[in-house]
Amino acid sequence: MTVTNDPDELEAQFAQWRQYVRRRPELNESDADELEDHLRGSVDQLTALGLHSDEAFLVAVKRMGGLDELSREFAREHSERLWKQLVLTGDAGPRSRTHHDLIVMLVCAIGAAVSIKIPELFAHHVDVDEDGFYSLNYSLFALPWLAAFLLWRRRAGRLVCAVVLAMFVVGAAAANLYPVDTDSQSMGVISSHLPVALWFVVGLAYVSDNLRSARRRMDFIRFSGEWFIYLVLIALGGGVLMAFAVGAFNAIDIELYVLTEEWLLPCGLVAAVVVAGWLVEAKQGVIENIAPVLTRLFTPLFTIGLLAFLATVGWNGRRIEVDRDNLVLFDMLLVLVLGLLLYSMSARDPLAPAGKFDIMQLVLVTSALVMDALVLFTMTGRVAQYGSTPNNMTALGANIVLLVNLVWTAWLLLRFVRRRQPFAAIERWQTTYLPVYAGWMWIVVLVLPPVFAFR
Repeated sequence: MTVTNDPDELEAQFAQWRQYVRRRPELNESDADELEDHLRGSVDQLTALGLHSDEAFLVAVKRMGGLDELSREFAREHSERLWKQLVLTGDAGPRSRTHHDLIVMLVCAIGAAVSIKIPELFAHHVDVDEDGFYSLNYSLFALPWLAAFLLWRRRAGRLVCAVVLAMFVVGAAAANLYPVDTDSQSMGVISSHLPVALWFVVGLAYVSDNLRSARRRMDFIRFSGEWFIYLVLIALGGGVLMAFAVGAFNAIDIELYVLTEEWLLPCGLVAAVVVAGWLVEAKQGVIENIAPVLTRLFTPLFTIGLLAFLATVGWNGRRIEVDRDNLVLFDMLLVLVLGLLLYSMSARDPLAPAGKFDIMQLVLVTSALVMDALVLFTMTGRVAQYGSTPNNMTALGANIVLLVNLVWTAWLLLRFVRRRQPFAAIERWQTTYLPVYAGWMWIVVLVLPPVFAFR
């Protein structure tokens, strides 16, 4: 075997080891972090003695012993945990961390549901949003509570909690203190980008236990995809339940409009944001089996769709029309492609060699890159001809941010497919680029509206 000191190879080995650890239901996230810290410390000691990184990794893993034996050792040291009952004797013990998570989740979900009804005391009704209050503030009633749950679960320090709270306060100030009219472009820009900006604040809460870890950032990407899946499933189930309830009560001449439109729908939606986050944390093994299926199903479909679109553009020679609706459509498509790429990366074995699916991803990224370049070229011409507005500057900046990511991602994927570098380099690039997305979202929310005089 060829020995190496390549840091990317070493990180890929750590990622594969952690993926194995996370399959063990008796080990929670903090246990896995503690085990990984122990393993990394052993590797550092061995490399300091002169061993190559891959040799040090193998020796360190061997020294740690079998994971089952190590689980039993952890169970003896942390007797209050529920998994002691699973690994050792099965005797009843104190309440588990899972039980505590459930209680905190319920508190946060109820807090979100109650908070969205408080504005009614100040004449803001969720079913009549003429002043745009809920359009601007809806995410502020749900995401802070999800962040609070994650901060509690990560046992975050006071400084991180203070930063997260400050970012939510800044978002609330922009939503409520900026003098924007309901029909202004600034109103649409803030209401559409503030939830995304705040989601990155949730990401800060998620990685608060290890802020510098690229692996934790990739875990947040996986968390985002799984959270969205759970939220959709909860919304579908809740929608069906309300539809049956309304129909059943209508059959006996009882109207449920007030209950469903003013209470169940808004309160249930913000509470579901917290519940979905808790489900991802508690049921990771279920979704991890779904993630590879989803990515392998939709990646070929999106690839075929983009190739067909580009072939049609080349065939008829017509320029892409970039009016407001088309801009929204193309940007959403690019974001979906990028999200699909990130989600597939988070579900992939980092040490697996390049295969046909990776080649398909390269084609998908290249197609998205070409489409983004065409749209960006057309947009630049229109801005030069007609001048800038909040909408077109927002879209222009977003396309530039996406273009930079797609260009380097395509290059890294090409090198990976040609076996010139490990997959860990692609993961590191994507996780390093996350703050760029967050920064642009906050620029759109905080800077662009005043620059354009809130028009």
